[in-house]
Amino acid sequence: MRKFGAILLSAAMVVSMAACGAAQPAAQQASSAAQQVESAAAQVASAASEALETAPEEVKEAVESVAEQVESAVAEATGTAAPEAEITNPDDIPDTMSSADGKYEVAFVTDVGQLKDKSFNQGTYDGVKLYAANHGLSYKYYQPANGSEATDDDRYDAMKAAAEGGGKVVVCAGFMQAGALEQAAKDYPDVNFIFIDGWSLGLDNVAAITFQEEQCGYFAGYAVVKEGFTKLGFCGGGGGTNDACCRYGYGFVQGANAAAAELGETVEMNYSWQYGASFSASPELQAMASGWYVNGTEVIFACGGSMFDSIAAAASANDGYVVGVDSDQSGDSDTVITSALKQVGAAAEWAIGKSYDGSWSEIGNNGTTLGAKDGATGLPIDTWSLENYTVEEFQEQFDAVVNGDLVIDADFSKLDSMSNLNLHII
Repeated sequence: MRKFGAILLSAAMVVSMAACGAAQPAAQQASSAAQQVESAAAQVASAASEALETAPEEVKEAVESVAEQVESAVAEATGTAAPEAEITNPDDIPDTMSSADGKYEVAFVTDVGQLKDKSFNQGTYDGVKLYAANHGLSYKYYQPANGSEATDDDRYDAMKAAAEGGGKVVVCAGFMQAGALEQAAKDYPDVNFIFIDGWSLGLDNVAAITFQEEQCGYFAGYAVVKEGFTKLGFCGGGGGTNDACCRYGYGFVQGANAAAAELGETVEMNYSWQYGASFSASPELQAMASGWYVNGTEVIFACGGSMFDSIAAAASANDGYVVGVDSDQSGDSDTVITSALKQVGAAAEWAIGKSYDGSWSEIGNNGTTLGAKDGATGLPIDTWSLENYTVEEFQEQFDAVVNGDLVIDADFSKLDSMSNLNLHII
């Protein structure tokens, strides 16, 4: 039987590899022996195949069963066994693991805020975990000391720990990593660093990835006005110095204005960077958001990491709604009606893969910007809850951005009131 013969040949190859891995002084002798085994196996396989052609059916079935067992053993020995099902849910992967040698090959250095911020940090680390788990690699996250007060020295120390702890690829999240990352990349030239929400540092071992946040901000602003809301708010992180948050906010304004113009409505929008410099939750932020809701604001775009917790709490207490950011935050609060989604986790996975598949040079010493055409911006469809604006309508708009029929301005210096939107900057 042909299958039986092929399996015998595969088994012979295993013997050959084992022989070639013998101690160096005996390598040539082992290799010669292995070749003889392969030759003999081929003869046996040929004879067995011919004999089995006329064998009774029960004998053929018995041989097939043995052959399958041998095939499985050969596949396991050669590493060609079919892989287990791919893990797609990052929540199925623990945040921490123990490495047998104490080394962690894929590392993540967090931005300010907590790892489980339900947004930027968590979303990026989800991608790190997914790549590592699906490729049998060890992984670990590092949080710079001093939390929201972390300095460049604190960030450098975290990167140093990651590199010296076995890191071959280190993912660094957030624009504030730049100074420390430049020094760490120079000090550890054999480590590849991925700078999420960053820019090119002119180093071959640094790959920067940014996003067209104005697109997902636009999608969200357009969607909530189409849903019927005309009193909106925007609370942004970084104190107005974070370009990503600025693009989110400007896109949100443009999208809301476009939908209002189509509907013949006028939108009122409160817009503030107060209490968001550290991207953290705070009583002050919650009090401000509560005041907005009490005074008529219906939906607030919570654009800044753990700021979400304060704004969602205010929304819950005042029957208001929230637009999430970065990742799909609908599972974190029933006040979330949609999220301005950018695929930070998928981007991290993609970039880590470049470090392992031999194509790092395509992104190293470079800045890559991802948007709708890359599937990197949008709104979460699987948890869609909007009733007056449909998935089909969103998909049509998304396609218009992808093919260039709809171009969304990214120059947030133009932020101001528009034809159908009155902007109240606070």
